[in-house]
Amino acid sequence: MNVDLIFQIAGVGIIVAVLNQLLTRAGRDEQALLTTIAGLVAVLFILSQQIGDLFDTVKNIFSL
Repeated sequence: MNVDLIFQIAGVGIIVAVLNQLLTRAGRDEQALLTTIAGLVAVLFILSQQIGDLFDTVKNIFSL
């Protein structure tokens, strides 16, 4: 597993958490929710690429 992947996910999480707190304290709860959802989608997109690579590796290993 690549350590850079962990740092990317942690970075997105930290940025989303800070933005969420700032927007919530400013009274913009809807934008805070949308920011959280956007961060979740970004992380899922990063992970989907890695899962696709995993399936390709498994196919190659078992010659499927």
